[in-house]
Amino acid sequence: MKNASPPRSERTRQLIIETAAPIFNKKGYVGTSMSDLTTATGLTKGSIYGNFKDKNDVAMHAFQHNIGLIFDFFTKEINSAATTLDKLLAYPRGVRKIYRMVLAYGGCPILNTSVEADDTHVALRRMAVDALSRWKARIVDLITCGIAEGVIDPTVDAPKTAEILIALLEGGIALSKVTGEASYLLNAIDMAEKQVVGLRLGQ
Repeated sequence: MKNASPPRSERTRQLIIETAAPIFNKKGYVGTSMSDLTTATGLTKGSIYGNFKDKNDVAMHAFQHNIGLIFDFFTKEINSAATTLDKLLAYPRGVRKIYRMVLAYGGCPILNTSVEADDTHVALRRMAVDALSRWKARIVDLITCGIAEGVIDPTVDAPKTAEILIALLEGGIALSKVTGEASYLLNAIDMAEKQVVGLRLGQ
């Protein structure tokens, strides 16, 4: 028996989210207009408002979509890694794999939203903070696991190390995006990889 296709309304809603996601990431909440969304989707303003309450609602779903893409990618990278250290290395190595696409997409959605929404959009800021917290928690869990396995130095400060890794990667993306020079990010990735390798017990 074939699976039933999603209702047309659900397909339209998903189309709006997927089309709006890169626009909001590049132009931000304030910079994105309803005309941007109608032009990109080919839908009328009424069609968009028939699926979402307002632009704010579209923006929040678009951010969730962008974050979902990021977390899904890194979850697959981590799950394909054999050891705990390799799972930690999946973050810088994963960024190295997709950095051109990330820069073309407008940069990291977490960073972009954090900067824009910091003083202007409480709900989006909260969502960005939550995404960062989830990322940090995942790294902390991997480091803690590595310590328990006896492969990571037990004196390592897991939360501090997680924050450093995130700051290196996010900072590299931001500087490469604004300058157009990939070297900022590639050097940050190299440093992040050295940081992870340096966690190994006996280094």
